[in-house]
Amino acid sequence: MLAPDLPAELEARLGRLAEQTGRKPTDLVLEALAEQLDGMEELAVVEQRWRDHIEGRSESVPLEEVMRRHDLAD
Repeated sequence: MLAPDLPAELEARLGRLAEQTGRKPTDLVLEALAEQLDGMEELAVVEQRWRDHIEGRSESVPLEEVMRRHDLAD
């Protein structure tokens, strides 16, 4: 189990937000961490796909082809 030592300013901000929202500090931290991890995971996928593209391990599909495949063409 992680038990990070929060810098004093973050702990104070967390305490203020908990008081303002009537929520537990732990719940706020878990929600913030989950949201941050979601973003970081998405970014990791994008970065890997970009590396695959740059290194020739994936193929580009023209927009017109994507639209045709998904019946989005006019």
